[in-house]
Amino acid sequence: MAHATSQASTPVSQGGRPEGEPVKTISTKEAFEAYEAVRHRLPTVAASGARHRRAETLADIADGFDVFLLDAFGVLNIGETAIPGTRERIDDLRAAGKRVLVVSNAAGFPHAALTEKYTRLGFDFAPEDVITSRVALLDGLKSREDLHWGLMATRSTGLQDFEDLTLSYLEEDPEAYDRVDGFLLVGSMSWTEPRQALLEAALERRPRPVLVGNPDIVAPRETSFSIEPGHFAHRLADRTGIVPEFYGKPFPGIFELAFKRLGDVDQSRVLMVGDSLHTDILDARSVGIASALIAQYGFFAGHDAEEAVRAAGIVPDFIVERP
Repeated sequence: MAHATSQASTPVSQGGRPEGEPVKTISTKEAFEAYEAVRHRLPTVAASGARHRRAETLADIADGFDVFLLDAFGVLNIGETAIPGTRERIDDLRAAGKRVLVVSNAAGFPHAALTEKYTRLGFDFAPEDVITSRVALLDGLKSREDLHWGLMATRSTGLQDFEDLTLSYLEEDPEAYDRVDGFLLVGSMSWTEPRQALLEAALERRPRPVLVGNPDIVAPRETSFSIEPGHFAHRLADRTGIVPEFYGKPFPGIFELAFKRLGDVDQSRVLMVGDSLHTDILDARSVGIASALIAQYGFFAGHDAEEAVRAAGIVPDFIVERP
């Protein structure tokens, strides 16, 4: 049964950061460069000589696909705000006989809380049609449930879905970092630089497995990017030499869960829709399905998505202005 031991949690402000700690901000250029800097840890795909096509909305390309896999941040919502027109677009796709699933690196929240959030924002997804990196992480933990894990997560989100694991929150107590068998990096909303230093020091003293439930380096919010677990995972890899195990886009596993949910489908008729070249589009390319990059919302909002495609060499099949 899940239990967590540690000191009392650090007070958290309404914005999700510990009180007294300045909120970190990062520009689109800096976020893009951060992903490029870790390309050696991301899946590799063969260079493509094909060019993308432009479209205004998913309605313009819907006839070519039977299944739409939608990222959440940048496609369904930005932070706590639904993207205008997306709910109506999903309704139209379903009315045309299309299947629509969410495939998201949303590991920081319990599955039930996440589906409730989508309902609150006006979306109608069955819980089993929401495939997250949290689910992928739990799938990867099936053979290691007997270990004691140190958990990067925010206490207020709770331990639902992790009931079968033995856990200790990673906070200010150095002993918590030393007594566990490995580390789960799930949510970074309340993570701090002192906690990162304790984690890296503990790994240098005694190397152990590091499993990352959200490979994202950043996520688009209403006014800026938030810093996600992938940022801290790559930092500790650079500083300790320990290569984490990543669960979620663009790494293998999460699409396998999506296809298991879909059953027997023609993968040439499946489209991944996302706002990030280095997660959504790269993962689609790596598994051989088509992809569409959203240009007007999310990662590249207000920026030149085509220039980023040329710079990264990660080419989607489509650049779509909005869902």
